[in-house]
Amino acid sequence: MMETKIYTKQDIPEAAAELRAGHLVSFPTETVYGLGAIVDNEAAVRQVYVAKGRPSDNPLIVTVCSPEMVWKYAVKSELAEKLMATFWPGPLTIILPLQPNTLSSVVTGGLSTAAFRMPKNDATLELIKETGTPIVGPSANTSGKPSPTKAQHVYHDLRGKIAGILDDGQTQVGLESTIIDLSVAPAAILRPGYYDADDLAPLLGTVDTAQHHVGAKETPKAPGMKYKHYAPAAQVLIVEPTKNFAEAVAKTRQHYRKPFGVLAFDEQLQMLVTSDLVTTYSLGADIQSASHQLFAGLRWFDDQPGIDLILAAGVPEKGLGIAYMNRLKKSAGGQFYEATVF
Repeated sequence: MMETKIYTKQDIPEAAAELRAGHLVSFPTETVYGLGAIVDNEAAVRQVYVAKGRPSDNPLIVTVCSPEMVWKYAVKSELAEKLMATFWPGPLTIILPLQPNTLSSVVTGGLSTAAFRMPKNDATLELIKETGTPIVGPSANTSGKPSPTKAQHVYHDLRGKIAGILDDGQTQVGLESTIIDLSVAPAAILRPGYYDADDLAPLLGTVDTAQHHVGAKETPKAPGMKYKHYAPAAQVLIVEPTKNFAEAVAKTRQHYRKPFGVLAFDEQLQMLVTSDLVTTYSLGADIQSASHQLFAGLRWFDDQPGIDLILAAGVPEKGLGIAYMNRLKKSAGGQFYEATVF
């Protein structure tokens, strides 16, 4: 088992040297921590799949420190340049057609497109600049588990499997970037995130926001479209916002008869009757804090012994609530709370 070092900003030259040597280094972004390998090193990129336990037909995001880096690989697009000028650096990933023979199929999953992202994190932009080449950047977690929003989360999942982690504290957004596909018309949001269709429409016009389902033998264009994601060890049940949350918890406590977790907003937690059977985690006061805390909360319950069930607060699917519910539904396998299940 290799040693996994914790790097600070002062250690960026050392972390970049590890990347250039073909090793894996986790890096921070404003959304979640990513797992980096030099994009042109096939052996290193293959190790990303191994470390995560991720199927190799799931393409990887290419992380850059400038728009200019993108055009070494992608077909130049005036529309993409406008998006980059407006939203980069930031939580927006852009799928573009590729120039022939520029990126390995190990990165693209064999597709003729690739996803590009420039994160809003100075430490990571400096790391890529110091490395001198783009790096792949899937979330730095065991595949299928909640994405990491702290260096400690990465260390928990990937200790001994990667060379190091560039620690820049807890991430600010907490949900992965919005993915917009510019290889189709109209442009399509393949993964909702911090930016929604209303943010992008002034530049793109019509934006396709329909849910895109991927067949068993089809290669997804973007991460998170094919396999169960973001799931803690416990079964998550979503309590719809139209239901009485306190009543759902009370009925679960009455019939479940075992310890269970509650992931909810401050106002909802204040309405609960305390019980030794109920362990709570706060999502904060609003959808911004909930999006920031969701993955951390799901991971926290993994460390609580005896918790096999989590009731999680749903929200209306509008604005940032679209991205929040997208991740929560995946973590729950699409299962919602119903009193009749008890």
